[in-house]
Amino acid sequence: MHTALLQSSGRPGDVAHNLRVLDDAARAAAANGAGLLAAPEMFLTGYAIGDDVPRLAEPADGESADAIAEIATRHGLAVAYGYPERDGETVYNSVQLISADGTRLANYRKTHLFGCFERDHFTPGDQPVVQAELAGLRVGLMICYDVEFPENVRAHALAGTDLLLVPTAQMHPFQFVAESLVPVRAFENQMYVAYVNRTGPEGEFEFVGLSTLAGPDGVARARAGRGEELVSADVDPAFLAASRENNPYLRDRRPGLYVSLV
Repeated sequence: MHTALLQSSGRPGDVAHNLRVLDDAARAAAANGAGLLAAPEMFLTGYAIGDDVPRLAEPADGESADAIAEIATRHGLAVAYGYPERDGETVYNSVQLISADGTRLANYRKTHLFGCFERDHFTPGDQPVVQAELAGLRVGLMICYDVEFPENVRAHALAGTDLLLVPTAQMHPFQFVAESLVPVRAFENQMYVAYVNRTGPEGEFEFVGLSTLAGPDGVARARAGRGEELVSADVDPAFLAASRENNPYLRDRRPGLYVSLV
């Protein structure tokens, strides 16, 4: 499945503009043969929106979800996007995956909140493994800081995730996560990892770009630079199966030795 990563911060606070950016990216990705487009953490609204988080938060089946379903259907590809999710009086930092026929396949709420901004505005999710079937692949969802916890990604590996989508808002000076940690996570867990970042200054943050699609061999199939960019690469089930056959990490685990971890 050809997979596209939209590295963009859109326009913080302007949902309508960001939907247009997503529409343009979906058009370009589909023209390049992509079956999936992934956008960054909080792409719908912007990340550094402060006290506008509650005002701009929407339910998983809200108006913007309908608009993105229409984009997915019109361009014939699945779309994953980050957004602030409202559920009653509670707000989560979430990512939703919508299929090419407009079906809402999966919704994940960030389980590990990073920094004072996130802890002040969001409630952490409590479901670590969220998956959906897409084009013969088992796709898992995670957000930014979550991928930095090896237990999180290993849980996905044990649940059979083939492609892990990680919308992120990775900021300076932590670019080593995109450069080094993400390919290692892909290798040690024998999966593809798509890490799609924001870029440039936003409020008090400086996002570093470097969006990456890493394969199970630890090699980046696509890597963006520091600016606005749309990159893409193939997620190959045959290569993944061969890699898993040759790499013994998951088979050689000794769970009885790891009881102290939990």
